[in-house]
Amino acid sequence: MELSFWAATDVGRKREANEDNFLVDKKLSLFVVADGMGGHASGEVASDISVHEFRNAIDAHRDVIERYAKGDAEVRPPDILTILEHALQTACHAIYERGQLEPEKRGMGTTTSALLIAGDRGFIAHVGDSRIYLVRRGQVVQLTEDHSLINELIRRGKITKEGIDSSPYKSYKNAVTRAVGVYETVQTDTIDFELLPGDQFLLCSDGLHAYLQDEKMIELLSGEDITSAPSRFVALANEGGGHDNITAVVVRVDRTAAGAAATAGDDRADELQRKVDVLKQMPLFRHLTYREIIRVLNVTEVKEFAPGASIIKEGTFGEELFILLKGKVRVHKNDAFITYLLPGSHIGEMALVDRIPRSASATDEDASRLLILRRREFYEIVRKDPSLSVKLLWSFVQVLAERLRKTTAELSGARLEAHAQDLTDDVLFDE
Repeated sequence: MELSFWAATDVGRKREANEDNFLVDKKLSLFVVADGMGGHASGEVASDISVHEFRNAIDAHRDVIERYAKGDAEVRPPDILTILEHALQTACHAIYERGQLEPEKRGMGTTTSALLIAGDRGFIAHVGDSRIYLVRRGQVVQLTEDHSLINELIRRGKITKEGIDSSPYKSYKNAVTRAVGVYETVQTDTIDFELLPGDQFLLCSDGLHAYLQDEKMIELLSGEDITSAPSRFVALANEGGGHDNITAVVVRVDRTAAGAAATAGDDRADELQRKVDVLKQMPLFRHLTYREIIRVLNVTEVKEFAPGASIIKEGTFGEELFILLKGKVRVHKNDAFITYLLPGSHIGEMALVDRIPRSASATDEDASRLLILRRREFYEIVRKDPSLSVKLLWSFVQVLAERLRKTTAELSGARLEAHAQDLTDDVLFDE
């Protein structure tokens, strides 16, 4: 992947010193933003330690990252995410130790949001309320979630985004619930995703994203000259009030390919969007954000089936949910036809949560391509991401409730029909 990138930072209009730091390492394809916190210039120290310790820890595993980028099958995406998480823990420990040695800096910390690009994938490690955005095909996606008191209150339904300034919590806008270096270790969010030609990223501190709107972000990133984009973001924040330090790092995956390569890139983009759209239409995943859907897609497998191939056999035990991306699948019980599945349809979702025999069979009719999610990977998502797990399990409850209502209605209809038949028989008997 060919990359273009540029960065800028500014003290803003309210602060006396700039406690933000950023790092761009061209050779590693590594980009980091950190927003420090702490008195006596400790915030600047914490953010500086974080970006450099993080970079050094990544560089120590350069060989593994390069092997992955070159397609070594022995190195998997989770291995790269583990390297990033270890790097953030290394930075956290270094800041904490500095605070122990210098009492005036004790308790200092920093946000840290990092993007590593290796091969055709992006990898993110994140702590705090700095952000990483993806702009893809005219759509803005926030790839990180703020570890802040305000965001936690929004998630719990205590306040809304629109009501922050009128709420009693408005003075806590800068309060974070996680920071690198305050304690010896920190819980880190990680995610990986497929890169596409034309993807653009913005890494920024809260001094910028407080003033951002999706339309404005797309407008500022639309220019051909990426070198001016960060300074335009800084100007936007200062014009809005510049309440805090401002940092912007812009990264663009170039569209330099032509001919067959460009077509292949477009095909990959179309396939990914098709997967996202299909999942969004399913009741089980309809409440998920784009970032959460990408997390689900990361643990799925795409498999091709030939006409006549058996996908599911009635009476057997399985652990897969099948989602049809292309083709046509016949669903039947013994030899009795039930229905056809067309692209966007799914079958087998109960296998994700219950070990019961399949109630019907599914056979491929037309060279189908299916997306497969297995129970083991589904449970792993639920275990690692509490917020996502709540949405998924709540959706399952809704799906089961809808099935129960449908079954109850069918049984009620059957009872009424049987009762009517009994009345008819009585009349005939009386005659």
